[in-house]
Amino acid sequence: MKNARLAPSILSADFANLARDIELVSRAGAEIIHVDVMDGHFVPNLTIGIPVLQSIRKITSLTLDVHLMISNPEEMVPRYLEAGADIITVQYEASCHLNRTLHLIREGGARAGVALNPHSPVHLLEEVAGICDMILVMSVNPGFGGQSFIPSSLEKIRKARRLLDDNSQGGLIEVDGGINRTNIAEITRAGADILVAGSAVFGNQDPGAEFIFLSSLVDNLDR
Repeated sequence: MKNARLAPSILSADFANLARDIELVSRAGAEIIHVDVMDGHFVPNLTIGIPVLQSIRKITSLTLDVHLMISNPEEMVPRYLEAGADIITVQYEASCHLNRTLHLIREGGARAGVALNPHSPVHLLEEVAGICDMILVMSVNPGFGGQSFIPSSLEKIRKARRLLDDNSQGGLIEVDGGINRTNIAEITRAGADILVAGSAVFGNQDPGAEFIFLSSLVDNLDR
């Protein structure tokens, strides 16, 4: 099995120096940049949108992993595809026509993911597991960075791993929320393929060095 990959979340980056921060983690070996889009409606916070994503796309060839924490995501998917998203993840709780939305993302040339909030059980995705390229397990309540990892998320990761292994061709498990030095190995062993880290990386004085250190903690794990 390929080693899990760390995806720095720019939610915790310095927005006045976003290009610099992306370059720092890129030089450190990052392959994926995680982009949290919040609308102030589905979650109680407002973050970046299409113009920022377009600007990021111009300065990096890294995989742009876009998490839409917005109401009615199917209405905005085409615009985020056009803006350069490589992965688009929508919230299960926000999508009334999830099957259609996942097909829309895949037909647009991106990989399609579904995120589950902490209160949503994995079995809700049984009917779409075959067309889901990624399940994102939210290990905090979405909306703000810097929260603590919810311990029960470990078993949820294991369940999501089993679901995709049984129903998907190479589906990935992503985990977002409260990942740091103390728990990153345990989360990886539970079945995570992509580990989103925001404040753990960009809250450090040297984001590049911290990225390298966190990555080293999972590089040679016995999974």
